[in-house]
Amino acid sequence: MEPLYLSLHEKGELKERAEEAFSRMEACNLCPHECGVNRLAGEAGFCRVTEGPMVSSYGAHFGEEQPLVGFGGSGTIFFTYCNMACVYCQNWEISHLGQGDVISIEELARMMLALQARGCHNINFVTPTHQVAYILKALVIAVEKGLRIPLVYNCGGYESLETLKLLDGVIDIYMPDFKYWDEKTALKLSKVPHYPQIARAAIKEMHRQVGDLELDDNFIAKKGLLIRHLVLPENLAGTPEILKWIASEISPHTYVNVMDQYYPCGDAWKYPPLDRRLTKEEYEEALRAARAAGLKRLDDRRLRAMIWLDL
Repeated sequence: MEPLYLSLHEKGELKERAEEAFSRMEACNLCPHECGVNRLAGEAGFCRVTEGPMVSSYGAHFGEEQPLVGFGGSGTIFFTYCNMACVYCQNWEISHLGQGDVISIEELARMMLALQARGCHNINFVTPTHQVAYILKALVIAVEKGLRIPLVYNCGGYESLETLKLLDGVIDIYMPDFKYWDEKTALKLSKVPHYPQIARAAIKEMHRQVGDLELDDNFIAKKGLLIRHLVLPENLAGTPEILKWIASEISPHTYVNVMDQYYPCGDAWKYPPLDRRLTKEEYEEALRAARAAGLKRLDDRRLRAMIWLDL
């Protein structure tokens, strides 16, 4: 299976998508914040990224979900800053403090090619939402120089439908978080208004574009949707409701990573019960909720293997 973006490039449409995304930064509306600032003139909005891509690091990552990691690793590019402001972010230095450097679009393309040359199975854009225009511009260059592996859009779920439509036929694998079921909780903990409604609409659009996760003969992801959900103490995230919605409104075959690795970071100590780790009992309750909802494909990162429930 060839990556989706190759067809768009052959038709000349990939370059057109990049130009359209770039023009939208003149009064930026790439994400649901719709700040309206002219980023191309150096004006900063919620994400604080202006006229150039900002990257913290890149490399082969072996801590992602098993279908992404395979035997060669997932080729991750960590973008600086974020369009969310989670008070407990585990990448606090990157997302809040701006750890990283402004680079050229050509350098971003070289990063993609270097990860492919290293043997990574995919290019994994981590926190890409606010830097979509730069990614698309760099992708045009990378494809012309031989990029041929799938693209992963690894985001927080706070996405604009208009921007996602620009990515239709570009992104092979969508990997959004679905963080909260309650709107007030999302606003308090991540500073994003209307998060549940926006995330639900975005995830539906992602699934429309790529469908359920498809694996090759080596059980490596080639195309589809993979959803992450971080379980929070005292069910702050609304885990059962989220898992029921995924099973009923997206697909019971959705590949879901119910994550147990919450621990206090950043300003979490100011927001009890986020000032403590998740308990074993809380995580086991979340797994029971996933199975009760009818979800058939769960990623167990503790075992570094997939759980397939062929019900």
